Amino acid sequence: MPYIEAAVRRQQFIAAARIALLAHGVAKTSLRVVAAEAGVPLATMQYVFPSKEKLLRAVIEDVVDEIAHVLADSAATDQGLANAIRQGLDTYWGQLVRNGRELQLLQYELTMYALRTPGHEDLARVQYERYAAVVADWCRHAAEHAGETAVVSFDHLGRMIVAGVDGLILQYVCDPDDARARKGLEALAEMAKALAGV
Repeated sequence: MPYIEAAVRRQQFIAAARIALLAHGVAKTSLRVVAAEAGVPLATMQYVFPSKEKLLRAVIEDVVDEIAHVLADSAATDQGLANAIRQGLDTYWGQLVRNGRELQLLQYELTMYALRTPGHEDLARVQYERYAAVVADWCRHAAEHAGETAVVSFDHLGRMIVAGVDGLILQYVCDPDDARARKGLEALAEMAKALAGV
């Protein structure tokens, strides 16, 4: 077997884990299942990820990084916070929700698994802290770049946007309705703008 750098191998295992998680769900995805998906011996898998918790944490971080990249590439942050929020929500929804129902279900399943599995509760907290931090940093950058200030903290604004998006996503995965989702996103953008008070 040819040598593969640890960082490359790690990303391969995370990608294999995402495929396995989407196919089998969190509860039925073991390190052995992910190793099989990656086409490596279990021992190789365990060398990089010695526990399922460490692998799930890495998957959560990977999903959050994907969201951060979508937000970073989604809107011109020099046109003000309100415009960035509107464009960011539209792009996020179009790229990761409308055609990504399985990814959204995986995120909720990771949250529920963590909350219901003794000793793993921290994963759910980390997951939502990272979501909120990504959105808060993105909002902060947009406001500062445009020379704007907000009347609430960006941490609070980020958490409220995540809460709103979370609710809209849950409704959408239960009953996909693009027209309703569009109205919901427009309302959320207006509420976030009003909350920020820019």
